[in-house]
Amino acid sequence: MYERKIPIDLDCPLRLTMSLIDSKWKSCILDELRDRSLRPSELHKIFPEAAPRVLDLQLKELTEDGLVSKTIYPELPPRSEYAITDLGWTLLPIIDAMIEWGNKNAALFEKKYGKKDGEKGVADGENCRKCSL
Repeated sequence: MYERKIPIDLDCPLRLTMSLIDSKWKSCILDELRDRSLRPSELHKIFPEAAPRVLDLQLKELTEDGLVSKTIYPELPPRSEYAITDLGWTLLPIIDAMIEWGNKNAALFEKKYGKKDGEKGVADGENCRKCSL
């Protein structure tokens, strides 16, 4: 069984919530699973810049935390799918608020951190290339 390196802080609701979704890919994974169940290979295609090991580890953590379920189908070759759980669905309003905040404030941070010449971003009305929002 997987054991976390950093224990979850149960004394602070903010830190508890952040520890469950605070990683580079967990919120993105939950957002993708809102529409349909996905196989690990599909998630790897959606997030090609994520190292497969990191994505798999974060899927495992989401599963162990009860935010995502994993179904293994008894067939050859073996097939598995991940789906968001009822508990995972309760985090989507938080993720939606993060997306909305990012859309509203993208221009400020694009000025601060810069964009490559000719590159468009969410402040220009472009959808996020990773999550299409």
